[in-house]
This record gives sequence, C-alpha cells and structure tokens, in this order.
Amino acid sequence: MPGEAAGIGLMPQKLKLGDAEPPMARLIARAQAGEAEAFDQLMIAHQHRVVSIAWRILGSREEARDAAQEAFLRVYKHLHKFDLDRDFSGWLYRIVVNVCHDLARKRGRQNWSEEVSDLSNLPSGENLESAAMLAQEQAMVLRALSSLSRKERAALVLRDFEGIATEEVARILGSSPTTVRSQISSARTKIKNFRDRLLKVKI
Repeated sequence: MPGEAAGIGLMPQKLKLGDAEPPMARLIARAQAGEAEAFDQLMIAHQHRVVSIAWRILGSREEARDAAQEAFLRVYKHLHKFDLDRDFSGWLYRIVVNVCHDLARKRGRQNWSEEVSDLSNLPSGENLESAAMLAQEQAMVLRALSSLSRKERAALVLRDFEGIATEEVARILGSSPTTVRSQISSARTKIKNFRDRLLKVKI
C-alpha cells in the first residue's frame, strides 16, 4: 500500500460516505489494492465508534485516541490479509480491544485515571442543571466501569454501550456466547452495586 503507515492519524471528516459510495466490501477491496482515499474513507466510517469503544475500555479520551490510531495502524498493516467474506467491523473491533489491553498492560494500569466531564463546557441558563446531572452520571459510569475486570469491561462495552449482538461480541472477543453472557451479567450486577454504593454515600 502506498504512503507511510506511520503517518496515519485520525482523519478530519472531510470525506463523506454518501449514497453514491460503493458498498463496504468494495471499499475494502480498493483499500487493499493500495488506494489511499479508500483507506481514509474506511477510517472515517469507523472512527467514531472505534474511539468510543477505546474510551470506555481505557477510561481516558487521550488514551482512546492513541488506541484508535494504533488500531488503524494495525489495520493498515494487515488489511491485505483480510478476507472479504468476513465481517470487517468485527475484525476491526477485535483489533481495538486487543490494542486497549496491550496499552493497559504496557502502562501498568491497575485502575483507570478517572476522567470527569469538563464542566466549563456546560451550557448556561435552564439547561445547566440537566447538563450537570448528565456529566455527573457519565463520570459515575466511568468510575463504575473501572471496577470491572478487563474481560467484563470489554464485553459490557461492546454489548450494552455499542449495541453489538452477544454472538458477535463473542466472536470479537474470541469467546463463547455463554461466557460473554456470564461476563455481561456479572458486569451489570457490579455496575449496579457500585452505583448504589456511590449514591448511598452521597445521600
């Protein structure tokens, strides 16, 4: 593929995927053939969700962007091996999860560096109270997610936050649907207990 892989970053959304664009399989094939614009479009089409998954797994927006860039670098490096009969999104999300786990191990993270929403960006006036409550809820969710094991966190993020079917989550994580259901059930219970404890302390 042309160009320097090291130069790949998160692209600004200047290329739009409209109705006239080819289906995803054709776009992937063009990227595999070395068409840089096609690869840029692949990145743009999946960038938001990739960053979202990484953020919820890592608990940091900055690290999520690092993870997203590393994930796309790996996609760029291995795209020529990708089988067009496979599901591209599932393949990509598995790379994202692996990158997040690699970063966590590399940086020796036992717990997340808790990231609370920036209250300076809240709207003024009558929407301030509801926006502040939403920011607090988001911060609480991040803290609750940090209490989960790595596998539980990945399973819950993919299933409940990203809305991916359990069977597909199992394929992404290289696990069985039964195991994923168990992890999700355990994670939901821990999240609820964490939230209840936190609210009780505040009361």
